[in-house]
Amino acid sequence: MKKICLMYPDVIGVIKPEIYGHFTEHIGGVFYDGLWVGKDSPIANIHGFRKELINRFNKINPPVVRWPGGCYSETYDWRDGIGENRPRRINWWTAYDNRYETNEVGTHEFAEFCSLVGAKPYFAVNLSSLPPLEARKWMDYCLSPQGTTSLACEREKNGHAEPFSIPYWGVGNENWGGGGNMAPDIYAHEYRKYSELMSNVASEAKLFACGPNGDDYNWTQKFMEVFSASEKHMAGYSMHYYCGSAGDPVRFTRKEWYEMLRRSARIEEILLRHWHIIQGYGMEQYGRLVIDEWGCWHPNGSGPSKGRNLFEQQSTMRDAMVTAQTLNVFNNHCDKIQMANVAQLVNNLHCLFLTSGDHCIVTPTYHVFDMYQVHQNAAAVRTLTYGDQQIEGINTLSVSASVKEGFTFISIANLSAEDDAVVELEPVGGSLDADAEMDVLVHEDYHAHNTFENPKVVTPFKQAVNVHQAIIVPRAGIVMIKAKLTKSNDSMYP
Repeated sequence: MKKICLMYPDVIGVIKPEIYGHFTEHIGGVFYDGLWVGKDSPIANIHGFRKELINRFNKINPPVVRWPGGCYSETYDWRDGIGENRPRRINWWTAYDNRYETNEVGTHEFAEFCSLVGAKPYFAVNLSSLPPLEARKWMDYCLSPQGTTSLACEREKNGHAEPFSIPYWGVGNENWGGGGNMAPDIYAHEYRKYSELMSNVASEAKLFACGPNGDDYNWTQKFMEVFSASEKHMAGYSMHYYCGSAGDPVRFTRKEWYEMLRRSARIEEILLRHWHIIQGYGMEQYGRLVIDEWGCWHPNGSGPSKGRNLFEQQSTMRDAMVTAQTLNVFNNHCDKIQMANVAQLVNNLHCLFLTSGDHCIVTPTYHVFDMYQVHQNAAAVRTLTYGDQQIEGINTLSVSASVKEGFTFISIANLSAEDDAVVELEPVGGSLDADAEMDVLVHEDYHAHNTFENPKVVTPFKQAVNVHQAIIVPRAGIVMIKAKLTKSNDSMYP
């Protein structure tokens, strides 16, 4: 028997909806034949965007979507994506898949997509190949009130009189790599220059700095050394962490199941070490973490396009488990994290959708986001787990809990590939109604995944549970429990 204590007096913080964010890049099949099918397509669409995907995406309450990259953003000229007669360009990824960029989806189209799905746009600005004045002009074009500037008038001529609502702006992307191959102190000086001009356009816009690649603690150290002496035009500090792959994306072994989850679990150690460096410079107010690329990165070719869509991969129950494990970490550190964006939304890496032609299916990862959306805007409460065991170097239970509108939401992932977990809940400083409901995502085969031919192989189901009794969390399964909180200090919670 494993025991999970729900420490109601110990509120970690409010889980910002943006922690459940998404990422879309102009790469492979993410936009073209993924999100975008074209206004004249026989495939059902809304102003060119795939209607079925919009409808399904809406259901999981997406809070924010990052665009246009990724590496693509560091060669992107925003003027290519506005107006008529848009140019055809070499894409950053053309060298990898011989696809060229048509610029059919630009500023107006992407802003409309976000409006259709109810998400806030997060724009990534080209720092390494355009001067800071261009970043400023893009903000002017997007944010200036109607009729106030020539760029605002150009925006109106292009069909949008009122300013766009774009609250988040990333100043560069992966500038340690494809974004200019910079040293951290060099990038920090560049960030200071760009952010000074950008913040002058719209002081309310939140600017995010490019942070480290995974466990590159030296990047954070050197950046903070330079940034801490600046005027501090920064509202967040980006960090990327891909846990890579372990074995074949679909035909992995038991040992590779655990290796993948062990790598995924490292994100907690990594984000904490970066946060401690930020704290060491007293930059907590400016450097709350923005983990705007995360997920599994399997070898190319496992998705239904068989390699045509660059970095497209199949998503199994193992990827769903990585998702649940990661989101639990984010919930439990919501006081340090203001945004996270899984990479990427469709036909690429750790995706929620796979599409081609008329086909549009959701992956097991989608179902985890659907189950976990109840945590958005809830107060995270600390949990303690007793009686857990380690297998292959990892704990078998991943847990987070939150309170909102009189209910407790408890997400539990059983990482064990062999054994069901028998779990007892123990509220501390509160009590729960016995009758509760539980969403369950599991399959008898943890290699299971959805395909165009069989799109509902992995699908969640609901069951009633008594939280005063032992609860069974199936092996390699994920559950979300919703229980009525009957006694607590209600003033502490949303």
